[in-house]
Amino acid sequence: MIRKITIIFMLVLFIFLFTIPAAAEPPAEPVTVGTAVLVMDAENGQVLYGKETEQQLYPASTTKIMTALLALEKSSLDEMVVVSHQASSVDGSRVGLQPGEKLPMEHLLYMLMLTSANDSAEAIAEHLGGSVDGFAKLMNQRARELGARNTNFTNPHGLPDAEHYTTARDLALIGREAMQNETFRRIAGTVNIKLDRKRYMTPEVLQSVEKLEQVHGPLQEDFYTHNRLLTGSYNGYKGANGIKTGYTVDAGQCIVASARRDGREMIAVVLNSQGANLWTDAAALLNYGFQAFAPVELMRPRQMITDAPVRNGTEEAVLETAGYFYYNFPVDEKPEITRRVELAEIIEAPLEAGERLGELVLEAQGRELGRVPLVTVSAVPRSTTSYPWVWLVGGITTFSFLRWLYVRRCRRRSRLAYPKRKY
Repeated sequence: MIRKITIIFMLVLFIFLFTIPAAAEPPAEPVTVGTAVLVMDAENGQVLYGKETEQQLYPASTTKIMTALLALEKSSLDEMVVVSHQASSVDGSRVGLQPGEKLPMEHLLYMLMLTSANDSAEAIAEHLGGSVDGFAKLMNQRARELGARNTNFTNPHGLPDAEHYTTARDLALIGREAMQNETFRRIAGTVNIKLDRKRYMTPEVLQSVEKLEQVHGPLQEDFYTHNRLLTGSYNGYKGANGIKTGYTVDAGQCIVASARRDGREMIAVVLNSQGANLWTDAAALLNYGFQAFAPVELMRPRQMITDAPVRNGTEEAVLETAGYFYYNFPVDEKPEITRRVELAEIIEAPLEAGERLGELVLEAQGRELGRVPLVTVSAVPRSTTSYPWVWLVGGITTFSFLRWLYVRRCRRRSRLAYPKRKY
């Protein structure tokens, strides 16, 4: 009997031990073919993983992210653009824009972003910059504003040029900025669209197009994205919502990809990958961003942090946070967060409510994670005793009063010493 109970106990123990789920291992770093890769949190800009992120490489048609961003910032969607002969004859991927053809900027942007039309890119550049060179200057200026320090653009489409280069980090910054524009986001996430090009053509251009159609077939008016993460081909990615692919022999396969899941959005960059590895590289990077990291809320707006002395103020300033801040930590990490306050060297009244006076610095293990602005909760007026004119008026008043007392005393003494004679 005892032996039977022992055997049953051992069996139960065996089943229990081997059915306990093993602790989940954090995802391994992605293995990618691309020369330079990166995955970034789209909301806070935190780089979660990167390889050769500062290496200068050819971007191919991912260049067109900047072209589209500038077009949206410097023109309206219904703004009409006339295609030049030079734009219509550019090399590489084209949609057959005709010299003299007139289209709204919105149509050109769909052609640019979905089918990577170089003729559309050049038409946009000439319209906004006066020339390709003029537009390239605008592109580089905007890149510097975004912190893309290792980028230089010489054209709006990404055709090979030794002086046309960027980095994975810089492309992520440009893509992140572009995706904050709702119109860009809509266009970049479109799978296909039909555009009526003949509607805007002059009779002369329409006549020329109809002759071409007799030889080369119908004018292209249906446009499909090259981004197979959006369409489900190859490794179609759940939650994918952009952004732009690119390819030349020198640049290899390139992509700036984005995806949104469970309220989080990631941006992945792959430069110089090969063949279908482009899609697996991008998917591996996005997976790593979503699965290997968890966002931790470190600060909310309107949390009171400290008081600050105010020179010539009626009281101290009460400071609160003016922003929301979170940070992505590896899923198996439990961080210890420290905070320190950095204030302006001179804080002087008067102060308005909401005036920025410093920053709250958030750190973990001596590494700075980020900063949150500190602003005044309420106004701090200037003390009346601190105004120079108060002391001046007070001084003059006091002097006048003392002088009046002195004169009055002198006159009294004079009357006592020399009383008036009676006649």
